[in-house]
Amino acid sequence: MLDRTSNQPVLPPEIARRRTFAIISHPDAGKTTLTEKFLLFGGAIQMAGQVRAKGEARRTRSDFMQMEKDRGISVSASAMSFDYRDFRFNLVDTPGHSDFSEDTYRTLTAVDAAIMVIDGAKGVESQTRKLFEVCRLRDLPILTFCNKMDRESRDTFEIIDEIQENLAIDVTPASWPIGVGRDFVGCYDMLRDRLELMDRADRNRVAESIKIEGLDDPKLAEHVPAHLLDQLKEEVEMARELLPPFEAQAFLDGTLTPIWFGSAINSFGVKELMDGIGEFGPQPQVTSAEPRQIAPDETKVSGFVFKVQANMDPKHRDRVAFVRLSSGHFNRGMKLTHVRSKKPMAISSPVLFLASDRELAEEAWAGDIIGIPNHGQLRIGDTLTEGEALRVTGIPSFAPELLQNCRAGDPMKAKHLDKALMQFAEEGAAKVFKPMLGSGFIVGVVGQLQFEVLASRIEMEYGLPVRFEPSQFTSARWVSGPKDKVEKFVSSNKGHIAHDNDGDIVYMTRLQWDIDRIERDHPDLKLTATKEMMV
Repeated sequence: MLDRTSNQPVLPPEIARRRTFAIISHPDAGKTTLTEKFLLFGGAIQMAGQVRAKGEARRTRSDFMQMEKDRGISVSASAMSFDYRDFRFNLVDTPGHSDFSEDTYRTLTAVDAAIMVIDGAKGVESQTRKLFEVCRLRDLPILTFCNKMDRESRDTFEIIDEIQENLAIDVTPASWPIGVGRDFVGCYDMLRDRLELMDRADRNRVAESIKIEGLDDPKLAEHVPAHLLDQLKEEVEMARELLPPFEAQAFLDGTLTPIWFGSAINSFGVKELMDGIGEFGPQPQVTSAEPRQIAPDETKVSGFVFKVQANMDPKHRDRVAFVRLSSGHFNRGMKLTHVRSKKPMAISSPVLFLASDRELAEEAWAGDIIGIPNHGQLRIGDTLTEGEALRVTGIPSFAPELLQNCRAGDPMKAKHLDKALMQFAEEGAAKVFKPMLGSGFIVGVVGQLQFEVLASRIEMEYGLPVRFEPSQFTSARWVSGPKDKVEKFVSSNKGHIAHDNDGDIVYMTRLQWDIDRIERDHPDLKLTATKEMMV
C-alpha cells in the first residue's frame, strides 16, 4: 500500500476530511467535463448536465453566465461543494482561457491543491504551463489527469517526459493506459494492483474494477487482448525502473505529481482520481496573514474573500463574496469583524454552492468555501475574523495589458455606467481607472475577450449598451513613495494620472520610455505592476 506518512497536523475530524482544490488546464482539455463527472460520482447530480430536482437537462453546471453557455468556455471561477466517500470536496472550476488568468491566480490562493488536466494528444500547452507556474509559486500539490485517452493520443512515456521537462516536476504513474484511441480498453491501477476496464456503452456508468495479483495474473488475459497485454507488461516494467515511486511527502511539497490516465467524457479514470484526492490530497492548510499565520485548527473563525461575483442570479441584482474559511467552525448567524472597516457583520444568509444553484449554509468548517451575499461591503482581499485584526496576504492584483476608453451608448446614462464599472472593478472582472483630466473611464483587462464579456454583461445586467474605444495609453502602474514626493509628482503629471476604484494613484503610460523616465527622474518613487489586495 502507499506511503501515507506526512507532516500533516492532526486536525478535528470535520476539518481533516475537507479537500479544497482547483482544476486547471488549457482550454478544451476537458476540464468542465471532468468537473461534471466529479459531481456525478459525488451524488450531486444524476446525469451529466442535470442537477437533481432542478435545472435544464444537458447544461453544464459550472458555467452559469450566458456568455459561457453561448461560447462553451468558462470565464469565471465557480465553486462547488459535495461529499464523496468520507470526504467533503470543495472544488473550484477555474477559467481555462488565458484572458481570465487573474481570476484563476486569485482562486489558487484559496485552495490547498490543484488538478492539472492535459489532453493526451496535445500534452503540455501554453496556458497549462502558465497556470502550473502559479501553482509552483505557492508550492501547491498537483495531481495530473491525462484526458481523452479514447482518442488518438501520444506515447505515454512521451507525455510523462514532456511534463517532467517542461514543468520541472517529477511524475509518478498512478495508472497506466492499456492501448490508445480505438484500442483503449482501460488502465492498470499501479497503486492498488487492479485492472480498470472502460464501459463505452454508457458514458455515465462507473467502469468495472477487477482485483488482480500482479501483471502475471491469468485473469488479465481474459480481459486484455494479447498484443496489448504484452505491451502493458513491458511498459509497466520500464516505468517502474525509470520513474520515481509515489511518495506522499514529495507530493505534498509540490515536487512530485501522480498522473492518472482516462477519458472524462466516458467517466473513465475519474473515480480513481477522486480516490487519489481523498486519500493523498492535503487537508486544509495554514493561511498566510499579518501579523501572524492562521492555522486551520484554531477555534475562532476566520476567512478571506478571494472572489466577488455580481448578478449570479439575474432575477436579483445580488453580489456574492466567495469566502475561503481559514479556521474554526462557522455557524449561520455568527457576527464576524470586517477587518478593513473594523465593523461587525452578521452573516445571516451564507450559502454553499453547486455552480449557480445554492443552498443556505447552516454551518461550515475551515477549508470550506461559502458565499456571503452583500451590497458591496466585501471586496477581494477582505478578511473576516471573530475580532482579531488579521489580514490575509498574497492575493494579487495585476496591471492590465490592454486599455480602452469606455463610453455609454446613451450619454444621459453615464452615471449608470459609472456604477456598473465600479461594480465590475470590485468584482475583479476588470481594472477601472478615472483620469484626473477629461471625462469617462479607462478600462484595463488582461485579454481582448474580457472587453466582449464586459460589454455583454453591462448590456445584459444593466440594460446599458456601451462601446470600447482605443486609448492613448498602453499600460498602467501603481505609484507609491513618500507622500510629499507623490503629491509633487501627481501635480506635474496630471495628464498621465488616474485613480483606481480603491482611490489609489495610477500612472498611465504610452511607452516603456515613460516608465524609464520616471524611474530615472524620481528615484524616491516606485512604479509597480502588481498591487497586493490586502485591505
